[in-house]
Amino acid sequence: MTTPWRRVPADLAAAMRPRLPDTVPVIAAAVADLNPATGAKFERDVTTAVQVALDRFLDLAGTDEPALPPRIREVFVALGAAEARENHGPEVLLAALRMAARLLLRTASQSLADSRPVTVEEIIDLSDATSAFVDELAAACTEGLARQLREQAGEGDRRRRRAADLLLHGGAPAETAREAVAAIGWPGLDRVVPVLLPPDQARDAQFRFAGDGVVAERARDAVLLLCAGPRTERAELTESLSGRSAVIGPAVSWTEVPGAVRLAERAAELAGEGEAPVLSRTTSPPSPCAASRVRWPPSLLAASRRWPACVSRNVTNCWSRWSRGCATGVPGRRWRPSSTSTRRPSATA
Repeated sequence: MTTPWRRVPADLAAAMRPRLPDTVPVIAAAVADLNPATGAKFERDVTTAVQVALDRFLDLAGTDEPALPPRIREVFVALGAAEARENHGPEVLLAALRMAARLLLRTASQSLADSRPVTVEEIIDLSDATSAFVDELAAACTEGLARQLREQAGEGDRRRRRAADLLLHGGAPAETAREAVAAIGWPGLDRVVPVLLPPDQARDAQFRFAGDGVVAERARDAVLLLCAGPRTERAELTESLSGRSAVIGPAVSWTEVPGAVRLAERAAELAGEGEAPVLSRTTSPPSPCAASRVRWPPSLLAASRRWPACVSRNVTNCWSRWSRGCATGVPGRRWRPSSTSTRRPSATA
């Protein structure tokens, strides 16, 4: 597909580039004058954007390249987002871009005319190219503005809350969970690291781990769920959470997150209060003793980590029945070996 700037004279860059040091401040000042209430930061941002846009337009002359490579597009997406943060509507951006388009066409035409005769067809081609190029700039700015407005309206928070709820409660279909984390920018759904934090650390954690984690605020604490990656390596995570009374759970499959969170809760109960991060480790799936909802004596919980899984499950069931009986005033039956277990013969046998 032929681009509008394909028909722009190839000698435009040589004719116009020497004029850029004078042209950039003129266009930037004209754009800034459309909104006198803006500050110095806006003026710097506009000057940078104008410089980038003019350089790119001259590079495009006579080519079929896309208007804005990702690196350049991001400059204008960020400019649109900054306008949204300043509570400026899209009309301000569009007016500024229309002004820039007129000045760009005037400067390009004059640059060519000063170096050689210019035909009407060349002026028309220049007009088409500048309009199409500024449309691309407008699309990038509008994307940034819309993205920031959605974020401010809570769309990002809503998606993060949904992803956190699905992971914390468990039992969601795999496709639903993958769609939820994809909506918040996670590259995939492999392993997840849960971290318990005090409630007052929730917002700071969401800001610092925005691209890698979600935070669920609860009555007595907050749970940070991190997508496993370089930032969740134990050494780096321990350093970044230093001084925040964090309890770091084990990295587990996303389906095992509820059990890993319960394991971290038990570790928090055993560790007590303190500012240094507590590591809740496991080399295998969390012990049924630690993952159960029964409140275990600390000594028994510590010993259970060395038991085989089958022993842990049996003792968990027994302790659960006993503790429920104590709570209701009706003690459960004493545990007896099963009928298949080996018993020592009685003396009268």
